[in-house]
Amino acid sequence: MKRIRLGKTKLQVTCSSMGCLPVQRCSVEDGAKLIRAAYEGGINYFDTANAYTDSELKVGLALHDVRDKVVISTKSAAPDRAGCAAHIDNSLKLLQTDYIDLFQFHQCPAVPDIHDPDGAFAAALEAKAAGKIRHVGLTTHRIEVAEDAIASGNFETLQFPFSYISTDRDLALAEKCKAADMGFIAMKGLAGGLLTDARVCRAFMSQYDNVVPIWGIQTAEELAQWLAVTAEDPQMDEPTRAIIRRDRKELAGSFCRGCGYCMPCPAGIEIRNSARMNMLLRRSPWQQYYTPEWREKMERINDCLGCRQCAAKCPYQLDTPNVLKYMLKDYNEFYEAHKNEL
Repeated sequence: MKRIRLGKTKLQVTCSSMGCLPVQRCSVEDGAKLIRAAYEGGINYFDTANAYTDSELKVGLALHDVRDKVVISTKSAAPDRAGCAAHIDNSLKLLQTDYIDLFQFHQCPAVPDIHDPDGAFAAALEAKAAGKIRHVGLTTHRIEVAEDAIASGNFETLQFPFSYISTDRDLALAEKCKAADMGFIAMKGLAGGLLTDARVCRAFMSQYDNVVPIWGIQTAEELAQWLAVTAEDPQMDEPTRAIIRRDRKELAGSFCRGCGYCMPCPAGIEIRNSARMNMLLRRSPWQQYYTPEWREKMERINDCLGCRQCAAKCPYQLDTPNVLKYMLKDYNEFYEAHKNEL
């Protein structure tokens, strides 16, 4: 499998890599088996996070005996030094390793302050000096944060939503990272499940020699599909471009990145998560979203005032009220299809 240099980290990672958030939905045995199968299929880069329930445990079980042959990244959203340090130590334990190749600040609402002695960055620097982590990056859903992180020169990698229905401003991040010799990790290459043609998605990514997509994989069938598509190495051609043009026209306004700029809602709707509920249901343990608390949150969508403040504040020009209505409909339909599994 082709490899891509992850910016100034100089890590060489496979051009199709594995996002391990979805393995939360597998049993421990099946999740570890799937990750091991990905490694044996040629994938060498695995991305997980402290927040992904037992994902780190499964990565550790699957890869501890081939640790020197793989690249592992994990994340912490802790804003303070103590919390971040605790997360790093816990990750090392679960991953069954004494070092993390790439540690990332998770879903950053702002660029971490490198000068705060009690902030998370201080914990990362301390861990790096101790050999616990080797490289430091960040993930975010906010375009301004991504651009500021690149300009700061303080991070070795950026992880950001990146697909063929991304905005032109989002797509420009790839070239900005390349100019800064900063690794670029593309999450949500299927736009949270909106895109379904793996071949087209792979062909789109192939245009960027510095972009590393981490495909969220949760079944053996999905893994086989990505390995086959990667081996085929499809390139952009006119039929592929036609599909992309069609999908951009139809879907570009439907993908919530979860950035939170739309909040707060005057009607009390938890827009940030409600507007991407279809992705949460299908890419993480879905049962947690059918508690009485979550049912009440989703039903609040019916209380929408029609003020459209959320749409006005969305940096991606989403028609947020209509997105929310669709999510509530999908939420109820998903329940009817899966209620016997609760």
